[in-house]
Parts: sequence; C-alpha cells; structure tokens
Amino acid sequence: MKKSLSTTIKVLLIPVLYAIILRIFFGVDTWQDLFSVMSLSFLFCLPLIVGVLVVYFSPIEKAVKKEYQIFTPWLAIFLFFVITIVVNLEGWACWLMALPLFLIGASIGGLIGGYLKKKKHRQTFKISVLVLLPFLFSPIEQLLKAIPGTYSAYTYIDIQSKPESIWQNVTRVSEIAREQDKGWLTRTLGFPRPIKAELNYEGVGAYREAIFSKGLVFHETVTHYEPLKKMEFTIKANPYEIPSTTLDEHITIGGRYFDVLNGTYQLKELSGHNYRLHLYSQFTLSTTFNFYASWWACWIMKDIQSNILQIIKKRAEGLK
Repeated sequence: MKKSLSTTIKVLLIPVLYAIILRIFFGVDTWQDLFSVMSLSFLFCLPLIVGVLVVYFSPIEKAVKKEYQIFTPWLAIFLFFVITIVVNLEGWACWLMALPLFLIGASIGGLIGGYLKKKKHRQTFKISVLVLLPFLFSPIEQLLKAIPGTYSAYTYIDIQSKPESIWQNVTRVSEIAREQDKGWLTRTLGFPRPIKAELNYEGVGAYREAIFSKGLVFHETVTHYEPLKKMEFTIKANPYEIPSTTLDEHITIGGRYFDVLNGTYQLKELSGHNYRLHLYSQFTLSTTFNFYASWWACWIMKDIQSNILQIIKKRAEGLK
C-alpha cells in the first residue's frame, strides 16, 4: 500500500507540482521580458517535461508500453488544469485553447521518458537538464520578439429579402435576446455575447458602437460607405474599458497579444430578392506561436461573425 502511494506521488503529483511552480514563475509580471506564459517555452516545454517525468517515475513494466507513454501523461495535464482553474491561476478558456498543444507535448514527453527509463543508467543528469529547459529557452525566445501578423476572417450568408430590409439590420442591430445568440464556440469559451449595435448616421465618418455583454464595446468609425452595398469601418476595443473579469488577460481584445483592426459588410445581389451578405474582418496577433494562435483566433472571429449574420438574416427575412 505504501509503495503504491509512493509511486502515485512520484508519477502524478511531482510532475503536476513542477507544472504549477513553472506556471507561477512564468506568470510573474515583472519578469515578462524574460519569462511569459504566452511563449512556446512554456506552452510546449511544460507538457513535454511533465510527460517525461510521469513515465520516468513509473514502474518499468508500465513505462515500456507505448500506450502508457502516450496517454498516461494526459492525466497529469488534466490534473494540472483543474488545480490552476480552481485556484484562479488560469482561465479555463485559455486552457481549452492550449489543450491540443499540451496533449501533443505530453505524449512526446512520455515517449522520451520511456526511452530514458529503458536506458536506466546515468539519466538523472538528463532529467535535470530537461527540467531546466523552459528557464533556458524562454529568455532566448523573448529576445527574438514576437512578429505581429495580420489575419483575415471571412464569412457570408444568403438572405431572401429586399436590400433595404437587409441593410437597415446591418447598420443598426437592435437588442439581441439570449435565445437568438447562436455563437456556440464563443459561448463555450465564455466570451461576451453580442447585445446591439448603434450608428449615429449613415456615411463616412459615422460612429458605430457594437455592444457586447460583460462590458465589452467595439468603437467603430465608418471609413467607406455605399448605401445598400458596402460599409467599411475601423474597430477599436479599449482594454482599460473592459472589466478584468470579462476576458482572460492573455486573450483580451486590444491587449498585448490580440487586437481587431477593421471590418467590412458587403451586400451583393444573386437574383431577384436573393442577396449574399459578406462580412470580413482583419485582426493582429503578436505571439511567438502565431502559426497556432491564428487558427484559434480565426475560428473565434468566424463564430462571432456567423452569429451576427444569422441574426441579420432572420430579422431581414421576417421584414419582407
């Protein structure tokens, strides 16, 4: 019984404790120039090392099995996630987006741990070096700096209605009831839901407010306007206006890592009263792993836009 408990502590609790210490260390604001949670050194090295430790501390008869090496480290990752969420060390939306990276990293680490376990001799030094990797790589990664990237999200919907009915729902969106909100991804992630959009007048220079729940407001300025055809606008979200409880600091719109630049509505006739309403947006990401973050950001932006488009469609078709 004592041996079994000791093995469990080594296999799960030590790797999880290491992960928690690393998360706390990389989350210290005063060290952001050297260590950051929003870095590959954290997002990939942490699960990799957790995977190594889980398998390396496991009994040899289990550690040599490939299935064990690949999947058992996931238990430590899930335990780490639960603990950090419970103690408010991290938001679950961030962990959900990081989950694929963590699971892949943990499985790779598990395979490495199995290899080291089979070697048996003189592996303590190699394990010690692996544990220190995030502390060695992160300052180098931060020196390279993130290169901002600009990305686009494109959505459209077909509507059977008069152009005037469609356009009046484009320029101004009256209050959206909760049951009309079909943004399943943003709702799952706990993002604010759209409430309404207000425009002071129709034309270049007009000011538009897109109001979301939890205090999120997009300030929009119209830069191009063709009645019943096209409206382009810049988008600005002021981080200081957004309550700290609205979004996780790592995905705050207008923050250090993510910002929305502009949007475009374009209405094109297909045939008769059949129209296609296009909605484009551009946004920037400033991370050292834009190749991964951009996939999530595009998915989120498309979910927001598709949600707005389906609301416009239902309202416009109801006004025919």
